[in-house]
Amino acid sequence: MALLEVSALSVSYGRVAALTDVSLKVEEGEVVTVLGANGAGKSTLLKAILGAVPAKAGGITFADADLTRAAPHRRMAQGLVLVPEGRRILISLTVEENLLLGAHMRRDGQAVQREMDAIYARFPNLAERRHMLASCLSGGEQQMLAIGRAMMAKPRLMMLDEPSLGLSPLFVSRLFDLIGELNAGGLSVLLVEQNTGRALKAAHSATVLELGKVSMAGNPAVLAADPRLQDAYLGGGAHP
Repeated sequence: MALLEVSALSVSYGRVAALTDVSLKVEEGEVVTVLGANGAGKSTLLKAILGAVPAKAGGITFADADLTRAAPHRRMAQGLVLVPEGRRILISLTVEENLLLGAHMRRDGQAVQREMDAIYARFPNLAERRHMLASCLSGGEQQMLAIGRAMMAKPRLMMLDEPSLGLSPLFVSRLFDLIGELNAGGLSVLLVEQNTGRALKAAHSATVLELGKVSMAGNPAVLAADPRLQDAYLGGGAHP
């Protein structure tokens, strides 16, 4: 069974359908990307998987457990973590306090400290600023802090919502290198990303949403060669 399986998921905001019969799978150790224009339902999909918005119909299974009606904290305890669009770090707290927030559900203090040491080793800029307010960080450093905070939760699946948004080309490259490193270390990733070219290169499979429905899905290389996707998302503005 897949690590994450979303089956015929529908979500509505009042009378407005945000998702209709959306299905996707993330196998253990995979990077799966979800593509689509603004308003296609990508962020709603991640929020529904986390339980932040309720499912109107369909099912969500994670690590062999039916989480369709489970509270968000139960899903997080299972190892399902979201890095939201806009990072949502607390700029009035220090770097280290932000990281510790990610571990608030854990009780293994020594392992938490080891995880924090590993994050500081991976992100030297964060280590140097550990006692400074997060507001002092650049946009790219704040994104690394948001990912570090998610790592403190010890995830099995990390969901990333538009992680490259607003970052410099240098930090975009670092970000995708990091996603590759985390995946090589065994972390499964569900990636919503506006940088279509980079996302397709990073992913093992891809799903395209249009107006809340799946319009295309499959092998990223096959999708990248599809004229419909090229015209819609890879024309002129793509960053290979």
